[in-house]
Amino acid sequence: MQLFYNKDISVSDTQFTFDKTESRHIVKVLRKKDGDLLYITNGKHELFTVKIILANDKKCLVEIVNSESKIKPWNYHLHVAVAPTKNNDRLEWFLEKATEIGIDEITPIICDNSERKVLKTERLEKILQSAMKQSLKFVLPKLNSPIKFSEFIQKDFNANLYIAHCEESKKHTLAKSIKPTTDILILIGPEGDFSSKEIEKALSKNFLPVTLGESRLRTETAAIVATQTVALINELH
Repeated sequence: MQLFYNKDISVSDTQFTFDKTESRHIVKVLRKKDGDLLYITNGKHELFTVKIILANDKKCLVEIVNSESKIKPWNYHLHVAVAPTKNNDRLEWFLEKATEIGIDEITPIICDNSERKVLKTERLEKILQSAMKQSLKFVLPKLNSPIKFSEFIQKDFNANLYIAHCEESKKHTLAKSIKPTTDILILIGPEGDFSSKEIEKALSKNFLPVTLGESRLRTETAAIVATQTVALINELH
C-alpha cells in the first residue's frame, strides 16, 4: 500500500482534489490513471480508499469509495519533551524513527544548556508526515511549538512523569519504572544535559529521575531509546 496524507479529508466528503504538487506526483511520477485506487489518511486514525476520476497532473480528482477507522497499534499515550539538537538532522532523525516506532506527542524544550534555541517546525512537520506514510500508520504525532523549559515545567500534566538526566544521583531504570497502558511524559535534555536547577525543578514537580543505561547517549539517541523502551514494555505486558 502507498499511503497519501491530507489533513483536510473527512468522512463527510464524497470527492477530494489533490493539490498541484501531489497531483503531479500521482499522474506524472506514479503514472496513475482514471479508475486506479489510492489510499489517503488524515492522520486522525482514518483510512480512505479513493478512485481517480480525473487524472489531471494539476488537479487530480478522486471519488471516495470507502472510509474506515483504524485502531492505534499501541495502547498508551507517549509524550516526549526533548531539547532540539545543535545539528538539526539529528532531531529530524529522532522524529522519523519515533514515528515509525509509535509516539503521540513531541514538545521541543529550550533548556539552560541548549545550543539551539530557534526551531523551524514546518520542515519537521513534513518529516513526521513522511514517516507516518512510510510506516503505514494512520495517526500523525502532534508536534507542539518550542517552549522554554521553565514554562513547560509549570504546566499540569495528567501522566506518569520521568526525567532522564546524567547527574550522579539516585535514579531508577526506565524499563523497570514504566507502567504499561498509561499516559507517559519523558523529558530528554540537550547535549550539555539539564542544569541542576532544571533537574531540581522537575523533581519538585514529581518527575521521576531515570536512567536509560550505562552509556552516555546523545540527545536524539536517548529520545529513541526512551521511545523504544516504552513500546517494548507495553508489548511485553
